[in-house]
Amino acid sequence: MFSQIPTNIITGFLGVGKTTAIQYLLNHKPAHERWAVLVNEFGEVGIDAGLLANEQQATGVFMREVPGGCMCCAAGIPMQVALSQLIRQAKPDRLLIEPTGLGHPLEVVRVLQQPHYRDVLDLRSTITLVDARKLADSRYTGNETFNQQLQVADLVVAHKTDLYTATETEQLTEYLQTLGSDAPVLSCNEGQLSLQWLDADSKHDRVTDTESSHQHHDHFQTDEPMPDCGYLRKDNSGEGYYSSGWIFSAEFEFSFTALETLLMGVPAERLKAVFITDEGIFAFNLADAVLKVQALDEVMDSRIEVIGQQPAEWSELEQQLLAITVRY
Repeated sequence: MFSQIPTNIITGFLGVGKTTAIQYLLNHKPAHERWAVLVNEFGEVGIDAGLLANEQQATGVFMREVPGGCMCCAAGIPMQVALSQLIRQAKPDRLLIEPTGLGHPLEVVRVLQQPHYRDVLDLRSTITLVDARKLADSRYTGNETFNQQLQVADLVVAHKTDLYTATETEQLTEYLQTLGSDAPVLSCNEGQLSLQWLDADSKHDRVTDTESSHQHHDHFQTDEPMPDCGYLRKDNSGEGYYSSGWIFSAEFEFSFTALETLLMGVPAERLKAVFITDEGIFAFNLADAVLKVQALDEVMDSRIEVIGQQPAEWSELEQQLLAITVRY
């Protein structure tokens, strides 16, 4: 007999650690189960799905990516196409959906509640990761997306609690009350979500009645051919943020030492990258002015995405990257 696919939305604002949390869940899933992950990124070049896939040593994990901002753009068509393809390919025992940190999860819920998905998907808990230290910053508490991510949550996970002061988790609980949320507050570090949290009760039936709207561009870009120069750039904007992304063909090899120094100084609120270097293949992750580096096994090309509110600050990044590479 056909059974609905347990489905979870894992959301949270830029840099909170959603990808790390999903990596942890995939590494601890039941060995006999097939899991699928649908990833949405604000930027256009797409990096998260490759990082998640590279992390997996075992079989039974399937990835699909929707780059370019909100999954619900163009009436949800990009998301629906990718979701249908992923379900057909993977036939998963569980589906995880990671909206962009600048995305509105309520509208993702609405897509999943459409009639043609109701018999296919069993929407379980929506989990919102939050860094409670950000509550002291009005750029977050005054941001509609940040607040909606908390309001839509069935479970709120205070992440990176090892960096908190004694009162910040309590402040998070109080802030949720001001938003009208009674979601339980749990906590973890290093993305260590409990598998049991995935099957917590969902309030999505009443959440979908809430009105929500936001400004975004409606587009769905297809893959572009690589120009003769061997690299291309793609830009995006929305929600008061801007992104720039570059893809470099595998012919380019970067100096690891120079690259690490360069990326550490990029004035962006968020940076993700995978690079082929003279010392191997590495992933770079910059959040809260901290650059983390991770060795990878293989990638098809080198990619970098930067996100922030002041795009002019990284206008020279392309030339700086080209200056530390050789092309074979």
